[in-house]
Amino acid sequence: MKKIEVRNVSKTIQGQKVLSQINLILEGGNVYGVHGYNGSGKTMLFRMISGLIKPTEGTVLIDGEQLHKDIDFPRSIGVLIENPSFWENYTGKEVLKTLAKIQNKVGDKEISEAMNRVGLNPDDSRVVKKYSLGMRQKLGIAQAIMEKPDILILDEPTNALDEGSVKLVHEIIREEKARGSIVVICSHNKADIEDLSDYKIKMESGKIIERG
Repeated sequence: MKKIEVRNVSKTIQGQKVLSQINLILEGGNVYGVHGYNGSGKTMLFRMISGLIKPTEGTVLIDGEQLHKDIDFPRSIGVLIENPSFWENYTGKEVLKTLAKIQNKVGDKEISEAMNRVGLNPDDSRVVKKYSLGMRQKLGIAQAIMEKPDILILDEPTNALDEGSVKLVHEIIREEKARGSIVVICSHNKADIEDLSDYKIKMESGKIIERG
């Protein structure tokens, strides 16, 4: 079972309600496209589902386990939220190998496979500080997918990418969906939402105002 349940979730920060009475059920094998203006609550919702922040009210369940009670974070999740930042003096592969040690789920083979999928050369000797914005974005996506997670959350996944790389990322998202992952994306690129989403969720002022 791959299921996220967000039940009556609100979040207040410094007296300001940034999420208000959010109710969602997200299931595996689907792409959910979240859209709305800057400040609408999209990134905050992603942080909530990822376990990075605690709700002020309500609960988040991952396959029946409550975040911050039964588990601290989802057991199998890949996340790219906002602009990725990495150790500047490491190569891309060294960055991913270091991150992979956190859970020890994958090794060199899977890391190289993830880099190849996003169009990066695992044997590139350049360090990250010499990467272009697009290469950094690809590395961020590679770290999100390398462990083949049950939940994949991508915030602006096609940011700074050229047309060919956008197509590649779209293909990856479809492959992850076909693998059975819960894929949640947000993007200012309308084509990302229109072309990829099975369900669209519109947010405004911390609330879900439309879904379909």
